[in-house]
Amino acid sequence: MAGWVPEVGADILCLQEVTRAPVPGSDWLIYEDAYRRLDQRADLFRDISALLPDHIGYFAAAARGPLWDDQRREVQSEHGIAIWVHRRLAVTELRQGFIHGQYRPKGWGAEPVPRAIQMARVTPPEAGDSFVFGHFHGLRDPSGKGQTPARAAQTQAVVSALSVFQPIDRMILAGDFNLLPDNPFFADLSGLGLTDLVMANGHTDTRTRLYEKAQRFADYTLVGAEIGVARFDLPAVPIVSDHRAMILDFHIRARDDGAKSASEQH
Repeated sequence: MAGWVPEVGADILCLQEVTRAPVPGSDWLIYEDAYRRLDQRADLFRDISALLPDHIGYFAAAARGPLWDDQRREVQSEHGIAIWVHRRLAVTELRQGFIHGQYRPKGWGAEPVPRAIQMARVTPPEAGDSFVFGHFHGLRDPSGKGQTPARAAQTQAVVSALSVFQPIDRMILAGDFNLLPDNPFFADLSGLGLTDLVMANGHTDTRTRLYEKAQRFADYTLVGAEIGVARFDLPAVPIVSDHRAMILDFHIRARDDGAKSASEQH
């Protein structure tokens, strides 16, 4: 990731499963629960911020709990999602909140853990037309990615979050949704005017070879009608995670009033 993040040249970068260290310490820590043991960066938010000195980072914490260093000493860590926006872009509105649960300050707790959403309105300097982008990390269920009451409630929470930002036709929503393509979530968002680019472009794999399970869908990018897609790609390499990166080059379609288009990378 250290080589890929600066080279991809994204004006806006959205990442889920981001760690932040309240107190600096070890570079690597260990997460353990009943299902898995994961070695992870102690402060991924700091790592990415250092790789992108011309971007401003915004971190949304979902929970704080214990990780372990290589001496089995407990270290407190925050877990959540984050965005980085290039300084040349004007962020005129920023909201973050929860689509499931509330912030857990004293441990990870049982699944499903709280899930945050971040949304921002951005105006490029070369055009007066703003657009909205958002991302979230969908609920994880150890039993799989099928529909559950909690996921149905998550959909309604996402719809409520989107309703704060208008117009929908200038919106981008992306992330690791932890959903299958037939989930009612996509019909609900389609009804609002958002189209998923993963399924629309025939992609059948959003995972890298690091993910060994047969089910290959998890990540999606949805766009409104005025988002002109120049390129959308889910490259299998380089491998920076068990998820493929989703790269979107886009412009804002000119309206009938002759407004200029803007071009950004997400």
